[in-house]
Amino acid sequence: MNKPVLDIHDKPTPVHWLTLSLQHLFAMFGATILVPYLVGLSPAIALISSGIGTLAFLMITKWKVPAYLGSSFAFIIPIQTAQLEGGPGAAMIGSFMAGLVYGVVALIIKQAGYRWILKLLPPIVTGPVIIVIGLALSGTAIDMAMNNPVTGEYSMLHFSAALITLAATVIISVYGKGMLGMIPILAGIIIGYVYSLMIGIVDFSVVAKAAWFEMPEFILPVMDYDVRITLDLALLMIPVAVVTLSEHIGHQLVLGKVVGKDYIKDPGLHRSILGDGMGTMLSALIGGPPKTTYGENIGVLAITKIYSVYVIAGAAVIAIVFGFIGKVTALISSIPTPVMGGVSILLFGIIASSGLRMLVDNKIDFGNNRNLAIASVILVLGIGGAHLQLWVFNLEGMAIAAIAGVVLNLVLPGKPEVDENMFEN
Repeated sequence: MNKPVLDIHDKPTPVHWLTLSLQHLFAMFGATILVPYLVGLSPAIALISSGIGTLAFLMITKWKVPAYLGSSFAFIIPIQTAQLEGGPGAAMIGSFMAGLVYGVVALIIKQAGYRWILKLLPPIVTGPVIIVIGLALSGTAIDMAMNNPVTGEYSMLHFSAALITLAATVIISVYGKGMLGMIPILAGIIIGYVYSLMIGIVDFSVVAKAAWFEMPEFILPVMDYDVRITLDLALLMIPVAVVTLSEHIGHQLVLGKVVGKDYIKDPGLHRSILGDGMGTMLSALIGGPPKTTYGENIGVLAITKIYSVYVIAGAAVIAIVFGFIGKVTALISSIPTPVMGGVSILLFGIIASSGLRMLVDNKIDFGNNRNLAIASVILVLGIGGAHLQLWVFNLEGMAIAAIAGVVLNLVLPGKPEVDENMFEN
């Protein structure tokens, strides 16, 4: 391990503090605002809730884990479905329930350890489910990229903005060096935005009219919606929340290797999972999307070797401040839909590819009919959009896929032994 420039509890000088925190803000910015853009929530609230969630995570993990919480892509389709059935309030209730799942799992881990998760969610289940999460969104990305958002019809002019954005993002992600290589999404959006200005598809008047200070559109329980917990919402959100636990564990393993700490033992996996869940619950209470630890910010830590939690906390505070700046919110809202579509093509593909990578890294043998059957069922049920209605509740495609994968893995013979050394750094 290389010696850190700033270790976990080292404080930077005020000037360096601001600069270093802005690096983390830029790293998470593009993806964090894209999720609310896709599901019809406020980007300003997404920024504020990411800051609040990150500060809560740092406190729960005893200021030992330098991780930033941004918007989770895994819940895009469940949130969209919940909104169609019950409006933004239903989406927030469902998001809160997802956070509660993390809290319950954290309590179980504290009492019973963490290895049972590996038996419930081995790579042959989580890998295909992650592929489903990415590919199920692919149609949305293509529609955003190709069509005129006003008429809904194909437009080569708008599609060109998406292609320029996509090309810029790919080139920067592959060839970008240093900090530039950590912000391909943000850089791609900026380049796509400039091109869109040149071809005349940006309405900049909203930015000119916006106030510098503006109260964001909070969505608060009781005040803005009635709190009604239904079985449909539980079945929509909980299976996805369970599967995304594997993503959280993976991030903690990578982060531990980067900073040279064993976060599974200290402060404990139960604390980091609880912190993640608390971030999601706090976000839901003010109208923000579910949260997850961001790999982009882990990449910043690896490059800069600055592991200070004070830098992460600084980025969280800046994100909260940005959420109240009307000009920033208006600028985000002025980004053309095709620009976001171009970025989404790459991002959703990366999500699917990360599921493939999980299968490859864990050497899943598809010559084994057991593995072939589990993966096949998950992929077709999830991507095909299967819908199951039983009595008073419904199960949507992604939830059915996740549940089917878990059940098949538990009941089919020939289940491999859990790798007991998986959590060793």
